[in-house]
Amino acid sequence: MRTGKWEKIVLLLIFLFSSASGAFIGINIGTQMSSLPSAAEIVSILKTQQIKHVRLFDADHQMLNALANTGIEVTVGVPNDQLLRIGESRSEAANWINKNVAAFVPATNITCIAVGNEVLTTIPNAALVLVPAMQFLQSALVAANLNFQVKVSSPQSMDMIPKHFPPSTATFNLSWNSVMYQYLQFLKNTGSSFMLNAQPYYAYAKGQGIFPLEYALFRPLDPNNQIVDPNTNFQYTNMFDAMIDAAYYSMQSLNFSNIPVTVMASGWPSLGGASEPEANIDNALAYNSNLIRHVLNSSGTPSQPTTSVSTYVHELFNEDVRPGPVSEKNWGIFASNGTAVYSLKFGHLAESSAESTGLVGVFCVANSSADSNALKKGLDWACGPGSANCTAIQQGQPCYEADNLVAIASYAYNDYYHRTQASGGSCNFGNTAMITTTDPSHGSCIFAGSSGSSTSSTEGTTPSAFGPVGALSGTSRLQFVSSEFLIAFLLTFLV
Repeated sequence: MRTGKWEKIVLLLIFLFSSASGAFIGINIGTQMSSLPSAAEIVSILKTQQIKHVRLFDADHQMLNALANTGIEVTVGVPNDQLLRIGESRSEAANWINKNVAAFVPATNITCIAVGNEVLTTIPNAALVLVPAMQFLQSALVAANLNFQVKVSSPQSMDMIPKHFPPSTATFNLSWNSVMYQYLQFLKNTGSSFMLNAQPYYAYAKGQGIFPLEYALFRPLDPNNQIVDPNTNFQYTNMFDAMIDAAYYSMQSLNFSNIPVTVMASGWPSLGGASEPEANIDNALAYNSNLIRHVLNSSGTPSQPTTSVSTYVHELFNEDVRPGPVSEKNWGIFASNGTAVYSLKFGHLAESSAESTGLVGVFCVANSSADSNALKKGLDWACGPGSANCTAIQQGQPCYEADNLVAIASYAYNDYYHRTQASGGSCNFGNTAMITTTDPSHGSCIFAGSSGSSTSSTEGTTPSAFGPVGALSGTSRLQFVSSEFLIAFLLTFLV
């Protein structure tokens, strides 16, 4: 009995339905560290944090073996320095697929190949081999009968779009129109997504105050300072959405539509040099927690409100040997030894209360070296205009310490911070406060953000994508396959 074509149809339908469950959050795993954890240690962290989608920048065999039988969906990368060889030889592409993909599936759940990284803007001399490399890899996947499971694309930088606001007038760099047309035609033909590295941190840092910080961090804007595209009247509440729409409009300028965008890198550095004040834990925590809420709410963009955008947070580890300024080395959620730089808990924003911000393991405490008068002023503000719940630091309550102003102020500061951080509250209090990951809870005095705090409960919320508590939200796939592609494919068998 010949079942080949029907098996293909069934595989395609399975892929379609598995890709229809909404956007997901993944994470990038860079390796430019002086002390890289072992593959087994990395996978252990992924499991503990409930991370179900990862992007590797290469096809490291130890990592691929360690990821086997975990169910974690893996995007493998073709490094830029391998692009020329693959783009000039079908046999090299076939060999790459055989060694780095076919040898590991199905035990390792490889779902995508990212060909190079920001090739056109970082190694423009390789531009002419980018699309041939993608085509050769696709042909090798077809030959291995893996083209329905594994999709091929190439991450592009926002630098490919010289002016991304207003989004409606955005176009790709005209000097790359020929290559971009071929690239988009490949995506359309194969049902693959447009991969975009969207980093509002860079745009804000380079913008010299053109846009407010709140706009970059997904925080509410002043009602009198809304940001609107004058051509479409679409209101943009955050820079991330504007970047995604700029990509959609740039594709439309080349007469391509219905190609979904997948964001392959988006995050915020937690530490910067003297000239990088925006790179700090407060902003990194705000950006990543708000980004994840935004994505897991399946929020579309103003121009594509029904199309959610799966996103990979950049990144799992700080990369201490990465070249560049201090900020370039500090995008990670974890240090290379596996300790958290800051902790994140994720859930749908609509289901989160004002006291459940997802900041498990992060605390805002008073600086013990701060002036006592300044601490008293900060305490009075937190418990007064700041609306912190200061009941627990009243006399007779579990967090009351009569002669310890630092401890009392710490509780008030932390309560305020956890209530307001998502909407713009900061840990400052006249420079008398600081962020720490050391839990200040003691005895029956439990601080917001502690694993023993009621404010960190996940009961009644959508399970988290990753974090120290909670389970994974429903496993979803990259939405690579367009309806037109599916219909056209199925019709070839039914006519």
